[in-house]
Amino acid sequence: MEPKVNYTLVGLFIASLGAAMLVGVLWLSQTDYRGVYERYYSYMDESVSGLSIDSYVKYHGVDVGRVKDIALSPENPGVVRLALDIQRGTPIKEDTVASLETQGLTGITIVSLSGGSGESPFLSPRPGENYPVIKSERSFYARLTDGLSQLMADEQLPAVLTNLNSLAQEARGWVDAQSRADLKRILADLARVTEVVAAHRAELADSIAQSHAAFERFATMGKKLDDRLPELLDLTSANLRSLQNMTDQVTSASASVRSAVEDNRTDVAQFTGQALAEAGVLIAELRQFTATLQRLANDLEHDPSTVIYGRPRPLPGPGE
Repeated sequence: MEPKVNYTLVGLFIASLGAAMLVGVLWLSQTDYRGVYERYYSYMDESVSGLSIDSYVKYHGVDVGRVKDIALSPENPGVVRLALDIQRGTPIKEDTVASLETQGLTGITIVSLSGGSGESPFLSPRPGENYPVIKSERSFYARLTDGLSQLMADEQLPAVLTNLNSLAQEARGWVDAQSRADLKRILADLARVTEVVAAHRAELADSIAQSHAAFERFATMGKKLDDRLPELLDLTSANLRSLQNMTDQVTSASASVRSAVEDNRTDVAQFTGQALAEAGVLIAELRQFTATLQRLANDLEHDPSTVIYGRPRPLPGPGE
């Protein structure tokens, strides 16, 4: 007997397996961009050679999306329209700028986003646009190529080159044999100076070290002086105040003495008039008394008996 097959269950199993595989493929390939990415346009007025579908879109070096379409602009065939799928939540502002950038030596071109200040509003589609349009600027290589093209197309360039050639010829004429000899002598002198400096590098290093130590001591002294300066200023202020007080006291005492002298001027004059005369007489008598004592001392020193017997009578002279 052949077993019965439930074709309904088989069909449901196959349908479920197919749906699961489809969901897995969609999830792995991330083809459903509407829920994850947002579409932007950007227009480039230069060659996009090296840029391809699924090329990276980086914002300040961070991978934020992919290039999903490269086509000529329907309105202007000289401009290339790039369709960019950028992760939702990326802060694309009105001042955000897109440019082409070549990565290293591989030549792979990416779209680089820059700018985007915090004050700028978020970019949104303008009336008549399906997607927001990110402003673009020419790449570094495009600007370099344009600059070289303008330079080569400048009519004054041949004249500038001619002038440079003439200047080089004149400079070569200036450097004659004598100038070269002088230059060699200068270089030789410099070499000798360098040798002398190299020979005395130890002394120079020692001198530099000593200078450094001296500067450090000077800095330490200056720091100590800075630390003691408030104390010294306070002490100086106290001494000045004491000197001022002393000066005030001396001034007050002088004023008191002057007042006393003024009050007793008559008594002082009378005293000096009477006492000075008597003092003169007393001094004269004291001088006489001192002379007498001096003679007595001399006599005692030569002959002490004179104190008892008196002075000896002088011998009689001839005929007395």
